[in-house]
Amino acid sequence: MEIARKRRLQSIVHHGLFVVLLLLLVALLAVLARLYRVEVDLTREHRNTLSAATQEVLKRLDGPVSVTAYAMVQDARGEPLHRRIEEFVRPYQRAKPDVALVLVDPREQPQAAAKAGVRAPVELVVEYKRRTVHITEFNEQVFANALMRLARGAERLVLWLDGHGERKLDGAANHDLGEFGRQLESKGFRLGSLSLVLAQEVPSNAALLVIASPQVDLLPAEVQKLRRYLAVGGNLLWLIDPEPLRGLAPVAELLGLVLTPGMVIDPEAARLNAPPSLAVAAVYGRHAITDGFNLVTVFPQARQINTIDGDEWRIRPLVEVAPRGCVKTGKPEGRCDPSRDIPGPIVIATAFERAVGDRQQRVVVVGNGSFLSNAFIGNGGNRDLGINFVNWLSGDDNLITLQPRGVADSSIKIDQTILYLIAIAFLIVIPLAFMITGAVIWWRRRRI
Repeated sequence: MEIARKRRLQSIVHHGLFVVLLLLLVALLAVLARLYRVEVDLTREHRNTLSAATQEVLKRLDGPVSVTAYAMVQDARGEPLHRRIEEFVRPYQRAKPDVALVLVDPREQPQAAAKAGVRAPVELVVEYKRRTVHITEFNEQVFANALMRLARGAERLVLWLDGHGERKLDGAANHDLGEFGRQLESKGFRLGSLSLVLAQEVPSNAALLVIASPQVDLLPAEVQKLRRYLAVGGNLLWLIDPEPLRGLAPVAELLGLVLTPGMVIDPEAARLNAPPSLAVAAVYGRHAITDGFNLVTVFPQARQINTIDGDEWRIRPLVEVAPRGCVKTGKPEGRCDPSRDIPGPIVIATAFERAVGDRQQRVVVVGNGSFLSNAFIGNGGNRDLGINFVNWLSGDDNLITLQPRGVADSSIKIDQTILYLIAIAFLIVIPLAFMITGAVIWWRRRRI
């Protein structure tokens, strides 16, 4: 009896130690899980992971970022809004630990919401270095654009030449650049049109001027104003289509441009079921604008951009197309003729840079205006390349990056019949199979 009692006591002690050690192990694992977090995004498009572009923007912010969310704890359907907002901001906090989130219910603190200028039922106020941006949509594209506007600081003024039938940055027609203009505004740029017939000079506070395919000749006085703007170091984005320069030949001469007639023909366009007049670009020059840029861009009816080498400008080719194509000087139909046409590859975009006094002057000339038009800006990386052009021209080199991706469509479309089959399987077939299996096992055990 004494031996049995000792064994029972030893067994109790062993079990007690095991329980204590197990609890200590669980507590240790909980502490480690709190200190070290490992996550793996197994979604198809990695939509739960911030894009490299967004992470790069976060790295550029050298101070704390405050996010104040004005939203009810639950919405009308009972969904936990505050928890959704916390989950949305958490990836940004992991990438940048000094992103602080404050949740405010506007019903409980109406004065705070009114002071912050909150107007939407759900609104985020993002603050960085005393600059604030309000957003009402919860996706990476919108939030990253807000961060880019804060990183940019003061708004940059982008003007476009107007009054000669140019493509407009606020236009809605297919050939206009309205969608591109809206993208620039979302990045913190301020847009405005400029008529050199009325204006004495190009405003000195403009970050850059856009000339996009004028359809009628500029007056000599207007051209002189453009030359003076460039002479004092003004930045320029010039989009040139395969058509006359409309009085801008003196500007081309100032830059040392050699604009050959004809249109780029690219046989590679056949792979996209497109006409050969659509030039496809996948090769880019070594430049800050195209550093790390690997998206395909398309340029309908592009023209070649040649330059005269000189000591005044630092010239870098940006976009090269049609390695097996040519520049056709006649009708765009038919194959390239080496005896008459200029063989590829063809440079259709070039960057110019020089020092003017104490500032760096920058110019980008693109032998195409349609690639940023409303009809083509959504193709490939056209939008991203155009924004990189403007970022570099306005001096925001640190913001030259691929634009953050939008949220991928994660909805699943299932036919009604399939839904019924799934419901029957999970609500009837599977439970019935478990019941039958249990009954069979019970019956066999009873017979034994």
